[in-house]
Amino acid sequence: MADAVVSVQGRRLKLTNLDKVLYPEVGFTKAEVIDYYTRIAPVLLPHLAGRPMTLRRYPNGVEGKSFFEKNAPSHAPEWVRTVRVGTPGSSRGAEYADFVVVEDLATVVWLANLAALELHVPQWRVGARGGRGVPDLVVFDLDPGPPASVVECCRVACRVREVLVADGLSPVVKTSGSKGLQVYAAVSVSSPERTSEYAKGVARRLAAESPEEVVWRMAKAQRTGKVLIDWSQNNPAKTTVAPYSLRARSRPSVSAPVTWEEVESCRVVEDLVFLADEVRERVAEVGDLFVPGRPSSLPG
Repeated sequence: MADAVVSVQGRRLKLTNLDKVLYPEVGFTKAEVIDYYTRIAPVLLPHLAGRPMTLRRYPNGVEGKSFFEKNAPSHAPEWVRTVRVGTPGSSRGAEYADFVVVEDLATVVWLANLAALELHVPQWRVGARGGRGVPDLVVFDLDPGPPASVVECCRVACRVREVLVADGLSPVVKTSGSKGLQVYAAVSVSSPERTSEYAKGVARRLAAESPEEVVWRMAKAQRTGKVLIDWSQNNPAKTTVAPYSLRARSRPSVSAPVTWEEVESCRVVEDLVFLADEVRERVAEVGDLFVPGRPSSLPG
C-alpha cells in the first residue's frame, strides 16, 4: 500500500509513499513512522503545544539528505496553525518565519507524512495572538566527547540535579535519542536571558568542581573524554529535540523521558537507548515521565 486517504479527527489527509523505508538498517517504513507518532501523540502533544516548531525532514530516509524547515510548507492545509515569529540573526537573513505550531493529532500525522522525523522546539511558547513568551523551561544539554558516552552523562546529570533541587527546582530528564542526556526544569522568569544566565552559571560551577569530567566551553579540543554542559540551548533563538521525537539514527531511536533511578543505575550505553516500539510500551505502562511540575523562580 503506497498511498491512502484517511480521516483524522475530521481532517482529510492523503498519506503517500507509505511503504518507503526511512530507516534502512531495520526496515522501518514511513507507515511505521506515522503509526508511532499517532500512538504517541497523547503524551507528545502537551510538550509541543504553543511552541513554534522547527522540523528536520528526511524525505529519502535517514541515509539520505535532510533539511531543517522553519517556515510552514506552502502546501500546508489551511487548518494547520502557524505563527509568525521574528528571527533576528537568521543565517539566511530572514526577518521572520511562519512556524507550524502543533496542537492536534491531525497536524502530527500531516508532519509525519512529510517525513519530519525530528521535531525541535524552543523553551518558550507563543500566546494566543502569537506573541513570544519568556522561557518556561531551563534545559541542560549534556553532550559527551568520545570516548565518554551517555554513561558519563548520567553522572553529570545527577550533579546537575543536585544543584537544581538545592535551588528549589524539580528537574526531569530524557535521553537526547542520540548520544547524550537533557535535564529540564519548569521555571518562572521575567526576562528571556535569565534561563541562559542561570544555566551558564551552573555549568561553570560544575566544570570548576570537576574539571576532569565536565566542560562548559564549546571548544571541541577541550571536550575529549568529558561531558559538555551545553547551557547555550537556552538562547531563545535555539531549539532542542522534543520529548518523544524520533531521531535520525541508524535505528528509530527516541528522545525518551527516563526516571532518575534509570539514570543512576546506567552502566552501559544500551541501558538508555529506547526505540519507537519500546517507548510506546513504556508509555502504556507508566504514562508520561516528563512532567516538569510547577514552575519555580530561579535564585539570584
